[in-house]
Amino acid sequence: MSEQKNKYENKTMWVVLLTAVTMVVEIIFGLTTKSMALLADGIHMGSHVLAIGLSWIAYIIVRRVSKSEKFKGNSDKILSLSGYSSGLMLLIFAVVIMIEAIQRFYNPVDIVYKEAILVAIIGLIVNIASAFILHHKHEHSDHNIRAAYLHVIADALTSVSAILGLTAAMIWDIPFIDTIAALISSFVIIKWSVGLLKDSGKVLLDIDQNNHKHEHYHH
Repeated sequence: MSEQKNKYENKTMWVVLLTAVTMVVEIIFGLTTKSMALLADGIHMGSHVLAIGLSWIAYIIVRRVSKSEKFKGNSDKILSLSGYSSGLMLLIFAVVIMIEAIQRFYNPVDIVYKEAILVAIIGLIVNIASAFILHHKHEHSDHNIRAAYLHVIADALTSVSAILGLTAAMIWDIPFIDTIAALISSFVIIKWSVGLLKDSGKVLLDIDQNNHKHEHYHH
């Protein structure tokens, strides 16, 4: 199993690097081109760097403590704790999208459509690449890798909904389609994060240990 964790550690490290590079590039270009869409997405990428960075650090800690003589606990709980924390971040992330979407509904902003769509496409490509890196066999999965995976899938979902919503808004000139798309994705992400919190919470509280259901794991 330690070999599995080392593999997961490398996977999360690459995704952290990929996301961090994208974040820096988007923020720099956002500032130089005065693009609000790029800047906002760059800042938003930062939240994923933190969440997936947490998953990466959890594997490093597990690797260190498993070599330590003093540590007598269950190192898998560290992964579940990280997964739980990441699940909370995902939930907050979904609620923020929801609040922003509702505010946009009441105070429509002028969207530079082509630029916003381009930014969403960049985000989608990065997330698809990340999802490929983080892909894992469910039966061997722990809550930590699942949390990192859900973060990139959730982000890919918001990118797809933004692309569809913005394109529809641009073609038919109905700006609120973008808002509806954002609300739908946030509901889906809330469902995923609650599933993750339930499953990782059970491990942390020693409930239902032998019954690892993956019913919340829908793509």
